[in-house]
Amino acid sequence: MNRRLRLVLILSIFVVLTFHLFAQAQEILPVKLKSISGNIYEILEGRGARGGAYIGRNGVLVIDSKMDKKSVDETIEGIRKLTDKPIKYLINTHSDWDHIEGNRYFPETVAFIAHENCRKEFFAPRRDGTPSDWSRPDLMPFLPAITFKEQMNLYIGPQKVELWYFGVGHTTGDAVVYFREDKIAFIGDQAFLERPQLIHSYKSGNSFEHVKTLKRMLDTLDAEKFCSGHSEIADRKTIAKHIAQMEERQQKVKLLIQGNKTLAETKNAFPENEGLLIETIYKEIKKPN
Repeated sequence: MNRRLRLVLILSIFVVLTFHLFAQAQEILPVKLKSISGNIYEILEGRGARGGAYIGRNGVLVIDSKMDKKSVDETIEGIRKLTDKPIKYLINTHSDWDHIEGNRYFPETVAFIAHENCRKEFFAPRRDGTPSDWSRPDLMPFLPAITFKEQMNLYIGPQKVELWYFGVGHTTGDAVVYFREDKIAFIGDQAFLERPQLIHSYKSGNSFEHVKTLKRMLDTLDAEKFCSGHSEIADRKTIAKHIAQMEERQQKVKLLIQGNKTLAETKNAFPENEGLLIETIYKEIKKPN
């Protein structure tokens, strides 16, 4: 084997191995339900954010809906392995695509619930400016038909499930689903704990309001476990630490702006992966009142 042929062979093997490793990294694992407490479950894996399910005496409540039919089918199949009770309610914690797109693949008999601002945001353009498709008549049955303003309760049997709205933050319509007896709160994307927090300015989210909203949540609820869309289950100390870290970033950005630092200079004072959040904070501070 001559040298050129050997080099081509080595490069070919390298390309195949690299592609294989990349494909493995991108593999979407099947949806699974993990018990947190009694009949309360986290819905993990699949395409889309982490969600939840509660099996009550009269039916099932699902929290958030993944992104595609396969993941929804796997979610329903997972629930069916646990109970033959019907899925009665689905709560969208907020309007991000990875939490609502799967609505359309659930049975039309499901009652969809969200905060009133979340429902409005179903119709807003996406981050890249492309229009929402939720105005299509065929998707109307999968829109939130039940909305609330500040707080509402659901009863699926004897246990009360509480829905709370504490204010603007990640978006304008983030809801908290609270199981008081178990002290478990599902909070959607209101706390990214393993990567920088996302604040959707294009949906009128605001980092300073985000801090206030989370403080109100901790002051109001005695939750001990916080289930979020993209992080492991957190305790109260972890949420409080997240709040403190947000405030530290905000204060540092304020000081840099007072020192006449540009946006680029300000972003360079933080880790690279925090760039989007720092830009959001910078623009919020610089925005005229």
